[in-house]
Amino acid sequence: MPSYRPPKIASSEITPRQLYLRRREFLGAAALGAMALYGAGKASAAALSAVGSKYKVDEKPTPLKDVTTYNNFYEFGLDKADPAANSGDFKPLPWTVKVDGMVNKPGTFDLEALMKEFPIEERTYRMRCVEAWSMVIPWDGFPLASLLDKVEPLGSAKYVAFETVVRPDEMPGQKGFFQSLDWPYVEGLRLDEARHPLTLLAVGLYGETLPNQNGAPIRLVVPWKYGFKGIKSIVRMTLTDQQPKNTWQVTNPQEYGFYANVNPAVDHPRWSQASERRIGESGFFGASRHPTLPFNGYADEVAGLYAGMDLKANF
Repeated sequence: MPSYRPPKIASSEITPRQLYLRRREFLGAAALGAMALYGAGKASAAALSAVGSKYKVDEKPTPLKDVTTYNNFYEFGLDKADPAANSGDFKPLPWTVKVDGMVNKPGTFDLEALMKEFPIEERTYRMRCVEAWSMVIPWDGFPLASLLDKVEPLGSAKYVAFETVVRPDEMPGQKGFFQSLDWPYVEGLRLDEARHPLTLLAVGLYGETLPNQNGAPIRLVVPWKYGFKGIKSIVRMTLTDQQPKNTWQVTNPQEYGFYANVNPAVDHPRWSQASERRIGESGFFGASRHPTLPFNGYADEVAGLYAGMDLKANF
């Protein structure tokens, strides 16, 4: 399989390190002030300092209100409005991510330290849900490949397994009557998918810290795959030589596979994938429909990863 690394960014496009660190210190202080005033779970309005990126689509972004109120995040409930309504008690700071398994340098990393080490980029991606709705979202984050380089995967590693946080006292969907899935939520990518330049660890959107309902404080964004691949509130990544299961594949293997590549030629058993409803266009019920593009429009960048594969069998 080909090995992908993030593209080099011209030095002129990167915020000077001293200025970047001073701005991060200022934002950290602002975030702490917001936590003191409003509680840690609501400290999500601090602006991010991000460098530009070539990863943008020439499409109108989905309004922020829709991006932050129409979500799948089952840890906070089953309805699209539940994450925004039920995530106020979730505390995303402080936060660490453990990276272990088949690596030379395993570790547990403080998120704020990673944000200082890796320049935060602005990227506007098309996002497609398996339920046949879509958005265009301006994300802020850093390539997953940057973190993988830091831990130095072994040559025998083939996959990255992801795990989300389990906090039933803060996530009502993880307990009692509302519990719908086995926790923690888990996901996986092939290592070459994880290292692809498009694969992002997002820490913000629209230039602001990632809101709780969108996966605070760090989530996976893989724009050529259906949305259930975008695991949220990540606490662990494990490098392995075995293909990991994902939560929806375990829950309903007839409908959800490992790859989850956007493919308009393969219908979901309960609905067509040939077109999609773009949230935020012409109102909710009148939202315009768009033809679904292979690999969500990113075929030129990623189709080579799957050369020779049966994309109907590997769904």
